Amino acid sequence: MYTNRYTMESNKCDRIEKGEEIAKQANSIHRLDANTYKVRSQATNKLYDVISTEKGWICTCPDHKYRKICCKHIHAVEFSLKVREQVRKENSVIIEQLDVTICPQCASERFVKHGIRHNKSGNIQRYFCNDCKKWFSFNLGFEKMRATPQAITSAMQLYFTGESLRNVQKFLRLQGVEVSHQTVFNWIKKYTKLMKSYLDKITPQVGDTWRADEVFVKIKGDQKYLFALMDDETRFWIAQEVADSKFNHDARSLFRMGKEVTKTKPRVLITDGLQSYKRAYQKEFWTQPIEKKTTHIRTIRFQGDMNNNKMERLNGEFRDREKVVRGVKKKDSVIFDGYQIYHNYVRPHMSLDNKTPADKAGIKIEGNNKWITLIQNASKEKQNV
Repeated sequence: MYTNRYTMESNKCDRIEKGEEIAKQANSIHRLDANTYKVRSQATNKLYDVISTEKGWICTCPDHKYRKICCKHIHAVEFSLKVREQVRKENSVIIEQLDVTICPQCASERFVKHGIRHNKSGNIQRYFCNDCKKWFSFNLGFEKMRATPQAITSAMQLYFTGESLRNVQKFLRLQGVEVSHQTVFNWIKKYTKLMKSYLDKITPQVGDTWRADEVFVKIKGDQKYLFALMDDETRFWIAQEVADSKFNHDARSLFRMGKEVTKTKPRVLITDGLQSYKRAYQKEFWTQPIEKKTTHIRTIRFQGDMNNNKMERLNGEFRDREKVVRGVKKKDSVIFDGYQIYHNYVRPHMSLDNKTPADKAGIKIEGNNKWITLIQNASKEKQNV
């Protein structure tokens, strides 16, 4: 019995070592979705399906199928996931709240409250620094704004969750903030541009499977198409662009933006059968040697593993928002960039355990009000340029 137990432990260690060897080989593991992986055999070019179930991992290889053991292909996937999580932690970015314990001018801690600045839209505490002899308020990013940061960010939250500009105006009026719907739109334009400039410099730690899809939108009454690229694992909305045509559009720029944003390229690209994607894939992701080539999956079905439900959900989010504004007015409308920021950095997703795609992609935003944290850090970065 002792010999059998020793042999079993030895075989298990051997399978673990072989699994690590498989994981370290280039292009040996293909992630299709959160629960499905294709793992290449060590002896042949055959691919085995490794699938996560409620009872644990299962594999289609003979070892697991007939001997009911945790095979080397399952160990390869587990090792790959551990490595990926470790890399994500090492490259994570923390966007901190503004430090309200030091003077923003000289970083001194010797300051005192010195009156309140009264606005029609609210009051802001003023401070006086005993070292640099300057007055200031912790209002970075919202200088010279009549409304408070809370009012402005509440308006942005309401707008991107689906309210119209006039409904946002009515809400603010109930809070004692008298502004026009045009002012609300000006806030959204100003801060979306500011945040986008800041966030474009941060690299998300995405997975190796990307999805692309398109959805039609009305712009000045004309039918256009929003092409979007999303990471399958984190649901991070990587890139987007508006096109005049669905069938004649060159999607190379979309894939090129994806590579610029992530500083990498996917191992697997999932799209529908649109020729625009096939042509762009061949020009942007078809590389030599063949082992490093991105696999393009175009056999999308409504049911089963090869569906594009995650992209359809993203399309549905945007369509719900676009319907409220009754069509977009221009191709560079703030709603495109603004909603992308909202989706990635502010909106928690139930499928991600109520975390944002940015959280999953190694970008943590601190504070209860993520809008304020983003705006303050974007303003600080702009001042330091």
